[in-house]
Amino acid sequence: MLNHPILQQLQKCHSLNTLKQAHAQMVTTGLSLQTYYLSHFLNTSSKFDSAYALTIFNRIPTPTVFLYNTLISSLTRLGDQTHLAFSLYSRILTHETLQPNSFTFPSLFKACSSDPWLQHGPPLHTHVLKFLQPPYDHFVQASLLNFYAKYGKLCLSRYLFNQISKPDLATWNIMLAAYAQSASHISYSTSFEDADMSLEALYLFSDMLLSQIKPNEVTLVALITACSNLGALSQGAWAHGYVLRNNLKLNRFVGTALVDMYSKCGCLNLACQLFDQLSDRDTFCYNAMIGGFAAHGHGSQALELYRKMKVEGLVPDGATIVVTMFACSHGGLVEEGLEIFESTKGVHGMEPKLEHYGCLIDLLGRAGRLKEAEERLQNMPMKPNAILWRSLLGAARLHGNLEMGEAALKHLIELEPETSGNYVLLSNMYANSAKWNDVKRVRMLMKDRGVDKLPGFSLLEINGAMHEFLTGDRAHPFSKEIYLKIGEINRRLQEYGHKPRTSEVLFDVEEEDKEDFLSYHSERLAIAFALIASPSSFPIRMIKNLRVCGDCHTITKLISLAYRRDIIVRDRNRFHHFKDGSCSCLGFW
Repeated sequence: MLNHPILQQLQKCHSLNTLKQAHAQMVTTGLSLQTYYLSHFLNTSSKFDSAYALTIFNRIPTPTVFLYNTLISSLTRLGDQTHLAFSLYSRILTHETLQPNSFTFPSLFKACSSDPWLQHGPPLHTHVLKFLQPPYDHFVQASLLNFYAKYGKLCLSRYLFNQISKPDLATWNIMLAAYAQSASHISYSTSFEDADMSLEALYLFSDMLLSQIKPNEVTLVALITACSNLGALSQGAWAHGYVLRNNLKLNRFVGTALVDMYSKCGCLNLACQLFDQLSDRDTFCYNAMIGGFAAHGHGSQALELYRKMKVEGLVPDGATIVVTMFACSHGGLVEEGLEIFESTKGVHGMEPKLEHYGCLIDLLGRAGRLKEAEERLQNMPMKPNAILWRSLLGAARLHGNLEMGEAALKHLIELEPETSGNYVLLSNMYANSAKWNDVKRVRMLMKDRGVDKLPGFSLLEINGAMHEFLTGDRAHPFSKEIYLKIGEINRRLQEYGHKPRTSEVLFDVEEEDKEDFLSYHSERLAIAFALIASPSSFPIRMIKNLRVCGDCHTITKLISLAYRRDIIVRDRNRFHHFKDGSCSCLGFW
């Protein structure tokens, strides 16, 4: 039966005509009346013409649930035929004798994992409870986990995972990927939620090892992605070593994850070495490397790599344009960035999206071409979102254009009335211009609207352990030693003539208190701890969830000089490599 010629003929079908010929042979030989051969035919025919497959299906006198499931699965794999799959499912529900089984639901849940079908997932879950008896088939369990993770209900996904007595490798991978991907962004920013999700992925991986389940390449991609989000270099390097020690494939998925991890952990040289060693590099891999160059301020290298991937025949996608324009923006390569933006539609046939216009506004704004940036923003074919107005506000702050900053903030308050960073940006602009009444007005506006300043936090890895610091935090076990160290640092920096930039502090407190507040910013606590807890020959690496303030930027440069330590900081915008009293960003962030 498995080697019947008709099955081989179905596998060789390359058009609807050859498929019809195979169908004719099935009819004449009577095979069209047998469920096994019909299922193969329905699966093949749906790939060529879903309407033809449905026509054949509708002529089957008494289709079984097996045949329904076959066609439902085939239609959901097509992506744009989900409505037909659900119409078949409805026919099962209204049938007098048939009812869905364990093979019906996985493909339907997979179809519900993206818009506009997300809302159909929870009702479908009630059908699982109604028609299936626990314990459920592991494919059903895995499809539920995956759906709720995509639906944004990660807690529910974890709850369902915890109900599985012996999860298999695929189930562990789904849960690990859900945590890692929920915290993964194209940008280098990290939030409290991102950090928590990534840490949970590391804890879950540890539990997986304890359960004697051996990881595969899919597992490692999720683990490495979590390490990227946290800047956890030791764990990421361990994952790299695990791949090599256990003869796992360093395929393009694992390779891309490692390139991204080393870049986001501040080891751009290791990312470059690994990228050059990979034999199988696709667009995603190039995007990771270009993004690494961009975040570290190496615009020319990013641009060179962008050109190289096109020479190699790879087609840039939307993300390629974003990371390359980002590189041009932070590298001051304005004309090159404009050329890439124009090529989005003219060369690559893609309509620029909001994120591409965001890069364009940032590119022009950083270069001081504020009027041109504003005109581009106002003449966009779609309504600007908050990210674009914030780019304009940031450019206005950088170049001291108060009028444009005020106009941008007006739009931002309409779009994001509760986002504190917008108010802080404008307040700092007023403070830099000594407009203290306006600083007070912005502060009162925040108070009236109930807007609290987003707390800053920094993540630091020491000897494989992650340490988190909040601004003014005293919860760390070495808090006493950290604050004593900060006192020493402040005294030492005074010898270098440092005077705190108290205009960076938004709060209405005395000048001396403002200096204290600056001293206890999260990155300063992290640096102080690193100076205590790590060898003097090691660079200090950390992640900050907010943009580095001007005073912290200045003192970190001085600390790198006074203590002879390389300090690598990943803030929400880019990397800063502090060494011998200077920073790689050259004050351009």
